Amino acid sequence: MNSTPTYRTVDGPARSAAPAAPTDRIAPTARIALVGDRSEAVRAHARIPALLQALRLREGLDLDAYWIPTEDAAQGVYGFDAVWVLPGSPYRSEAGVLSAIRAAREGGIPFLGTCGGFQHALLEFARNVCGLDRAAHAENDPATAEADAVVVPLACSLVGHEGTVRVTPGSRAARLLGADRTEARYHCSYGPNPHHLDLLRAHGLTFTGADDSGDIRIAELAGHPFFLATLFQPELDGDGTRAHPLIAGFAAAAVEHARGRRRADS
Repeated sequence: MNSTPTYRTVDGPARSAAPAAPTDRIAPTARIALVGDRSEAVRAHARIPALLQALRLREGLDLDAYWIPTEDAAQGVYGFDAVWVLPGSPYRSEAGVLSAIRAAREGGIPFLGTCGGFQHALLEFARNVCGLDRAAHAENDPATAEADAVVVPLACSLVGHEGTVRVTPGSRAARLLGADRTEARYHCSYGPNPHHLDLLRAHGLTFTGADDSGDIRIAELAGHPFFLATLFQPELDGDGTRAHPLIAGFAAAAVEHARGRRRADS
């Protein structure tokens, strides 16, 4: 007999993540799956609860977020209105992370991937859309051949780096930012393998942000309600009291998904 998974909310006890029965509330509650191996050593993990609370207070968004350990993510993202794959790789379960990304991509569930989430979004797309069965992440499989590595060590580590990312006019990122650039903070040593970028593009992944050297920093999926990934970490922007526009856009998409789910259930 199947049972609904129980996960811990960002600011409360563990409870069921199953959708609540439809009500006549104007603003439905959006359930967000935070996929990652929660750790006090990962600065982004400590930032996220405050950012979600700021979105509740400033934007009036009704958000209910749950931490999903990567080894549990393979069970799927049933009942969630959005999936955010967080920094903190290497993950305990690569398979769990890829399963969550695929479910969001194929199910039209709003998706945000930052840092490791960006890297694994490219890996999932390469394997399941581009047909690269042996596609690998060099951090997870250091012995992999370079020809099979979709994510490779950066020539220069970006740990602690800050820089400017220029975005493509008309892209989702540009619309959310309301500008053609954003300041970015990083904490990573891996990025996309340039040799696979054209193949990813040919199958529909769009790269809409690059740094001053032309290196890819943002990926989007056209035709999806919200599918955006950044190698940089927008959750580290500012002092942690106001969400970056990309995160605010993701949260708004989650609420819209919840609204659609409620209509379908009523």
